[in-house]
Amino acid sequence: MRISMEKTGISLFAVLTMIAGPVMAAEDKLDSGDTAWMLTATALVLFMTIPGLALFYGGMVRKTNVLTMVMQSFTICCLATVLWMIIGYSIAFTDGGAANAFTGGLDKVFLAGMGLEAMSGTIPESVFMTFQMTFAIITPALITGAFADRMKFSAMLIFMGAWIILVYSPIVHWVWGGGFLAEEGVLDFAGGTVVHINAGVAGLVAAIMLGKRKGYGVENMAPHNLVLSVIGASMLWVGWFGFNAGSALAANNGAGMAMAVTQICTAAAALSWLFVEWIVHGKPSILGIVSGAVAGLVAITPAAGFVDPMGALLIGIVAGVACFWGATTLKRKCGYDDSLDVFGVHGIGGIVGALLTGVFAVEAIGGTAGMLEGNPGQVWTQFIGILSTIAYSAIATAIILKIVDMIVGLRVEEEAEIEGLDINLHGEVVQ
Repeated sequence: MRISMEKTGISLFAVLTMIAGPVMAAEDKLDSGDTAWMLTATALVLFMTIPGLALFYGGMVRKTNVLTMVMQSFTICCLATVLWMIIGYSIAFTDGGAANAFTGGLDKVFLAGMGLEAMSGTIPESVFMTFQMTFAIITPALITGAFADRMKFSAMLIFMGAWIILVYSPIVHWVWGGGFLAEEGVLDFAGGTVVHINAGVAGLVAAIMLGKRKGYGVENMAPHNLVLSVIGASMLWVGWFGFNAGSALAANNGAGMAMAVTQICTAAAALSWLFVEWIVHGKPSILGIVSGAVAGLVAITPAAGFVDPMGALLIGIVAGVACFWGATTLKRKCGYDDSLDVFGVHGIGGIVGALLTGVFAVEAIGGTAGMLEGNPGQVWTQFIGILSTIAYSAIATAIILKIVDMIVGLRVEEEAEIEGLDINLHGEVVQ
């Protein structure tokens, strides 16, 4: 099953479109080693959001908003879990019939038919579902960094709920659930398009629609506690091994290579950002090196199951420079207030990683040759995946935000924003 799937050039997730069938395939036999690894990987990916992302974002905002950022990550974890169980998983990973190119069906609503014996390859379907649930948790949580300090909590809840169902789940189906991007042969091992470009673009749209923070460009909006951010970034780095190596869906050689290239790319991107920042600003910063590390993690995500260590090194170097540019020069020239550089790191990093996957893909590793192995068409295929994700995410996100604004309003009152969201939205403060 894995061999035939790899030859198509798509992610290992695509094979799971068969999970809705009532009869277990002959090869769907429990492997305790694969299952143990996937249980571990699932816990690692959840660890990325709570506490990893919560601390990473919490440390980068002003002290008056730190509890709000942590609250958003924790709440989204709960919301995404329930919505994924109710309908998200079904939309993403079942056969949608005539509309299957764009969306899955409703066969697995409320996880119907997922009994103790249900299998997905060599692991229980319950494990695969929960593994995918952790992806559905972190993707919308990433978006919150773009509109930090200014969105109503009620608006955030409604927006995120609708976004998970209407944006995230369909794009998962496109890439990993047998949809049209899978048919096109787009390579996305662990979420370059599905997670990072998707979240980055949504964050950019949200930042533009909400407008700039009060005092942006005038007042000091420096991070209140970079130690928290370093701890959070470190948790993200460790958890990312579950994200990428776990996407092999087995304890095998592919998982080992995915882990290796993830480590290499992350380190290269961190150093790349560090040295560029040092040259441009005269001093290397801790915020810079951890941002570079996250940029590397993002960029290797689509490529982790397809490139070798040299490819990972080069992707990391490029990603560090590109994301530094995105988080500084591009943001400044365009004039938007992406508070914690969600687009600059996740959007730009995802685009760079997705494109370079088409350049550096190694047939002997992932079953598909890239441009350097004589298949330049793969770069164009990757470009199609990038454009499709950008277009749908941007348009759908804008529509959802507009509707939410009409219902409850998007932005907090000016006094609440100036005083801080912690005390005004949640009645709590950090002393």
